[in-house]
Amino acid sequence: MYCPHYLVDKNHPLPPAYYPADLVLCSIPFRADMYDLKRCICAIANKPLEIMHLAALEDGIKLYGISAFRPYHRQQEIYNNSLLQKGREHTEKYIAYPGYSEHQTGLAIDLSCSDIDFELTEEFADTKEGMWLHKYAYQFGFILSYPKNNNKGYAYEPWHIRYACNNAKFYV
Repeated sequence: MYCPHYLVDKNHPLPPAYYPADLVLCSIPFRADMYDLKRCICAIANKPLEIMHLAALEDGIKLYGISAFRPYHRQQEIYNNSLLQKGREHTEKYIAYPGYSEHQTGLAIDLSCSDIDFELTEEFADTKEGMWLHKYAYQFGFILSYPKNNNKGYAYEPWHIRYACNNAKFYV
């Protein structure tokens, strides 16, 4: 069955009610409750993610999922909390406005490792897991969405990858 997938950026938002039609539970280890929505990812990305995870394990790399799918209302909570706790400048640099998050597409996932207590920090890039991900993710169809000095308006996020599937398009 064909299931369209959409990409978002600061010019192409998703509507609040958008949910991918093919969400499944991620098949990799996760740092979240078993039935938490953030453990879900689009089926089209799950198999490549599983294969990438197994390849990483063969190299002694232990990647853990932290957050994959995130619905609009959850992104709104995260955005509002960041505004209150860290201010507008930090929030606009690190947190997508609701409807503009790649997590809502179901194609993105944040990964981390035990060496940094499963945190989502730039230090991830210097771990063996972060270096492996940077070097090999593309071989499994994933891209680093927010590399250093990116022109997307977001800070460097070495932990955030997106499946670059062939049938994704911007939501219009």
